[in-house]
Amino acid sequence: MFKNGLYNISQRYASKWLVLLFDVCIVLFTFFLAYLIRYNFRLDFEIKKFFGEIPFVALNAIISFLIVGTHKSVVRFIGIKDVINVIIGVNILATILLVVTFLTRQFDFFISYDIPGSIIYIHLLLNILLLISSKFFIKASYKAIISGFKSKVNVLIYGAGNSGNLTYDAIINDANSDYEVIGFIDDDERKIGKKINLLKVYGSNEINDNFIEKHKVHEVIISIQSISYHRLLEISSIFLEKSIKVKIVPPVQQWIDGDLQASQIKEVKIEDLLGREPISFENPVLVEEYDNKVILISGAAGSIGSEIARNLCNFNFKKLILVDMAESALYDIQQEFVQKDIKNYVALVTDVRCQIRMDKILSDYRPEIIFHAAAYKHVPLMENNPQEAVSINIGGTINISNLAVKHGVDKFVMISTDKAVNPTNVMGATKRVAELYISCLKGKGKTKFITTRFGNVLGSNGSVIPLFKKQIENGGPLTVTHRDITRYFMTIPEACSLVLEAAAMGNGGEIFVFDMGQSVKIFDLAINMIKLSGLKYPEDIDIKIVGLRPGEKIYEELLADGENTKQTYHEKIMIAKSKKISVEDIQEKIIELNNSNLNSQSIEIVSKLKNIVPEYISNNSKFEVLDKAKN
Repeated sequence: MFKNGLYNISQRYASKWLVLLFDVCIVLFTFFLAYLIRYNFRLDFEIKKFFGEIPFVALNAIISFLIVGTHKSVVRFIGIKDVINVIIGVNILATILLVVTFLTRQFDFFISYDIPGSIIYIHLLLNILLLISSKFFIKASYKAIISGFKSKVNVLIYGAGNSGNLTYDAIINDANSDYEVIGFIDDDERKIGKKINLLKVYGSNEINDNFIEKHKVHEVIISIQSISYHRLLEISSIFLEKSIKVKIVPPVQQWIDGDLQASQIKEVKIEDLLGREPISFENPVLVEEYDNKVILISGAAGSIGSEIARNLCNFNFKKLILVDMAESALYDIQQEFVQKDIKNYVALVTDVRCQIRMDKILSDYRPEIIFHAAAYKHVPLMENNPQEAVSINIGGTINISNLAVKHGVDKFVMISTDKAVNPTNVMGATKRVAELYISCLKGKGKTKFITTRFGNVLGSNGSVIPLFKKQIENGGPLTVTHRDITRYFMTIPEACSLVLEAAAMGNGGEIFVFDMGQSVKIFDLAINMIKLSGLKYPEDIDIKIVGLRPGEKIYEELLADGENTKQTYHEKIMIAKSKKISVEDIQEKIIELNNSNLNSQSIEIVSKLKNIVPEYISNNSKFEVLDKAKN
């Protein structure tokens, strides 16, 4: 009941007229106090004259405060701008009193106000002191009442520069914050030992186990703009090993209206520790590329397809066609669009392999751009189901790309994978065959065919991050296939931003590869996730090496043998220079594979895949026998 009362109080704001009345009362009190100070705290002045000046001072105080709008400020959130406003207001009041006093002494008026100049100046100083201090007193009292019954979390702010100070201000100005800042940490020796906002600045080497226990430190907030990801990982690891939560202040570009809010301070996520800069684009070319266009996305309910759809909602497309055969997932993205009030889209449940249905869709909607994201991508599953991998990854691509040529689609953008590079598994090999088929269509019709190739995306369906999270929730162990296995990672929004950018710059026939930064060791990734969960490795959760899965390789590559790259206008996007292929021969083999697929045995299908993609060497797979026979 009491908490509910506090909550109700916290949601209410004092009337601006009540604030004005309060300020005027302070002004009248300080006016009386100014007289007392002027006359050495004796009533040796004309009381009748003083009371005659009270209404005049009150009226001009109201006028002054209305001019600057001090009454509109919310007292509990008072800041430096409000203080400046108060100072301006009381200076306007003092100026009016001085001017009227001067005119009174120069001319005879029916009503005259002759206030001594010394009193006006004393009054001005008292107004500044009492008005500002009273507001800060109210702010402090409000926060003490609202947060006084909350348990406090002792935190240290890592970074004693401008960002750290702004973080401190954001925390103390938030009445609902349960943080208690006990000090700053900084690596700059010039700051160590000094005080900021009466809080000591400590060196990072001072934060040992004794310090943490003595000050009951629960969290560390990293507030360093432009911090390198290697340094962020280093700092985070130190405190996570001490069972201290690590949080981070977002980049200044993400601050709300240029001001940091305490609610924006978030826990460090695994995405923050990948050792690579996030990719973002602000390119007016994209507006021209996607505005007023009809765009179709196959696999629109998947991780990549759905994010491409979300990104395209930043543009004024004419029509967005979402195609997927996963009914429930497509329903989810449809409901998301309904909630966001997005118009001019249609969700169609269909299979990209169905020629009649896809032909009808392209005929009805006449898309100008197609993003082909529909594919099977799980390596172990496809290793055991090569027929389905060929059917979707190759057959679906053949069908929709041929129809794109037939209907005169302007651009066709295929979403490929780094597993198509020197493939060691069925999934990667089928994606490479799909890339080759796309290359065979160059120059046939008006359609510009573009391929984008990138590594793993964080949080995508079936990726390692959700798996690790689930294993941590279940108490472990985390399963890693090989201690030395590495992968390239980027977030789903980053990947889709790059896809849209590459699609806009493509002229047809290119295979775009993305700068994925440094490859990440999955074993280290697992350890970091354990630490981020507030647990210890191996005491709380262990990591189990389970061995490579069928078709899995230790290191991924972004370029195939015989490929190198040339730079585009953006440093994060490159074009793979592919070796020349015999178009007619390759196309014939691909079509023959697709036509015979479902009637063939797995070993026969994989043999044909290896014939089309000579660099396909199976790894940890039953199909290794085909490579031995070849040798």
